[in-house]
Amino acid sequence: MDLLINISKSISNFVWGPYMLILLVGTGVFLTLGLKGITIRKIGYAFKMLFEGRDKNKQEGDGDITPFQALMTSLAATVGTGNIAGVGTAIFMGGPGAVFWMWVTALFGMATKYSEAVLAVKYREKKDTGKFAGGPMYYIKNGMGENWNWLGGAFALFASFAAFGIGNTVQSNSVARAAEQAINMPYWLTGLILMILTYIVVIGGIERIAEVTEKLVPAMAIIYVLGSIWIILVNFGQLGGAFSLIFKSAFNGHAAVGGFTGAAIAQAVRFGVSRGVFSNEAGLGSAAIAHAATTTKKPVRQGIVGMLGGFLDTIVVCTLTALVIIMSGAWSVGETGAELTTIAFNKGLPGPGGLIVAFGLIFFAFSTILTWSYYGEKSVEYFLGSKAIKPYRYLWVIMVFVGAVGNLKIVWAMADAMNGLMIIPNLIALLALSPVVFNETKKYFSDEKDEEERKMAS
Repeated sequence: MDLLINISKSISNFVWGPYMLILLVGTGVFLTLGLKGITIRKIGYAFKMLFEGRDKNKQEGDGDITPFQALMTSLAATVGTGNIAGVGTAIFMGGPGAVFWMWVTALFGMATKYSEAVLAVKYREKKDTGKFAGGPMYYIKNGMGENWNWLGGAFALFASFAAFGIGNTVQSNSVARAAEQAINMPYWLTGLILMILTYIVVIGGIERIAEVTEKLVPAMAIIYVLGSIWIILVNFGQLGGAFSLIFKSAFNGHAAVGGFTGAAIAQAVRFGVSRGVFSNEAGLGSAAIAHAATTTKKPVRQGIVGMLGGFLDTIVVCTLTALVIIMSGAWSVGETGAELTTIAFNKGLPGPGGLIVAFGLIFFAFSTILTWSYYGEKSVEYFLGSKAIKPYRYLWVIMVFVGAVGNLKIVWAMADAMNGLMIIPNLIALLALSPVVFNETKKYFSDEKDEEERKMAS
């Protein structure tokens, strides 16, 4: 077991190391430039498309869920641990300056998210179940040709293993710990309740998952965001100083202060980028699996909606968490992860602050379990066909309970490694198929312009 853990850690250190992080951000920069910055320039248009995508009856084309549901489902997998614990870890390890590099990662990562969604819709398949399936394994298979089928298979294999770790047992274990600390609930009881709730949702497939996530994610995000904004407003006089500290530390590092051990510029960059990727998952390709199920006939429309995942997740939610941590002064106490975020919220909002963090972790982790069940299901279906879907769902539900009560040392190590390995085939595909993304984008906006001119002329 120790050997397996050490091997997993070695793989993890490589795939989450500096070279891979440079490749991740570099791919985002390349795609942003190739798209002529539309992922930054079209944010307003993206929100317009998002709200227009709420009513399935008004959508054109085929699909299983609305564009709005697809984004909420993908956000369910990312908003949570990365925003609450990940930001605390980034600041503890890299200082306040790490927040700036999280922003940089997110802005360029929006182009990566956009490209993943465009390709997912363009190269998706309709299976014998009548449902759509897509994602990196399908845009590799259908976009890059038969010689690259092994690469699509590699992604599906990594995603299948990662799902049971990062998307299932790790999450249920986090929920059990949070429930025990918040209301003294025993692990087994949390596991049982979580298992029953998971069964009720995932047995209904992507439609039921989407119905739950489109309500759960906005509700929990609003509570968390309002709590954060309240703390910021109460301490509004420190807001300018917090931003100043972030920018100064990003380019100068930060000396030791209080319980904070200090951080050089390299540490700010490294931990800001790594936690940014961990938060929004740009480059992993997992969100593309959800976007492939959307109801649309124009891939670019879903790409525009999909890019908001990185913006909402990191630019909005992570920034609010970071400001609470910095403005409360908690960043220098020497704590890290969710503990640091909890201390900050308790200082800023005594009483309810800690509960917002605890229940935020619980509900966000539950929504992650739901979305990753679909990611894993589609990855297994890629290998074994639709006959594997129902047995997979039952196994998924059982593993939720196992995760809540089990010792997950080896699971954590393997999940982190497999999650990171998903990056490699996905980035290869994004770079190889980037001309397709650029051409689809150019054609879409050209057609949009022509349509506007026709309307004005008439």
